[in-house]
Amino acid sequence: MDKVILEGSPDIVVSMRRNSRAKRISLRVSQLDGRVTTTAPGWTPLREVEQFVRAKEDWIRLNLSDRAAAVTPCIGGMILFEGAQTPILSARARSVRFDGRCLLVPGDPDRAPARLAGFLKTLARQRLADACDTFSARTGQAYARITLRDTRSRWGSCTSNGNLMFSWRLVLAPRPVLDYVAAHEVAHLSEMNHSPAYWKIVDTICPNYASPRGWLRTNGKQLHGYRFDN
Repeated sequence: MDKVILEGSPDIVVSMRRNSRAKRISLRVSQLDGRVTTTAPGWTPLREVEQFVRAKEDWIRLNLSDRAAAVTPCIGGMILFEGAQTPILSARARSVRFDGRCLLVPGDPDRAPARLAGFLKTLARQRLADACDTFSARTGQAYARITLRDTRSRWGSCTSNGNLMFSWRLVLAPRPVLDYVAAHEVAHLSEMNHSPAYWKIVDTICPNYASPRGWLRTNGKQLHGYRFDN
C-alpha cells in the first residue's frame, strides 16, 4: 500500500488506498486508533493524491489533536459504563459483574482489560438483541442476525438481507443511546435510506430520539478512547 509521510511534530503516515467505486479523493482519521487513510478512484494519478493529502495537512493534524486520549481500564481506575463514570475494583468471583455501583473484576489485574472487554461484549449483545427484538416487533420487520464489531466509523449498519451490525462499545453509553442506535438500524429494514419516511419510522418506534442522538454525537469519541488490548 502506498503511503504519504507528512513530516512534522509528530510525523504522520497517511495510507493511500484505491477504490474503483470511489468518485473523488477522500480522507478519514480513525477515532479508534488514529490511523489516517485516503481513498481515491483507481484512475487518479499518484501525484494528485499526494497533493490532496498535503493540502489537507492542517485538517489532519487538527482532527488528530481532537481525538480522545487513549485510556486502558485497570483495577482502581474508572470507565464510562451505561453513561456514568464507574469504578473498577478487584473482587473474588468467577467472572466480571456489575453490582449497581462498581464493576468487579476477578483474577490477575493484568488481565483486567481483557476480562472487562469480554463482559462488555456479552452484555452489549444481550441488550442490543433485546432492543432489536422490541423495535422489530413494532415495525413488523424481522432481522436476520446481529453481529458485533469494534467499528471505527459507524455505530451500526443494516444490510439489504436484514443483517444488523453494531459496535459493542454502545454498552458504555447511556441505555437510551444504545436503544436509539438499535431503532435506527431496525428502521432500515423498512426503509434503506434516510428519507422523511425513514425518520417517521424511527420517531414512531423510538420517540424522543433526538437527545440520545445528540449525546452520541457529542460523546462518541470518548467511547473509542478505551483500549482493552493490554
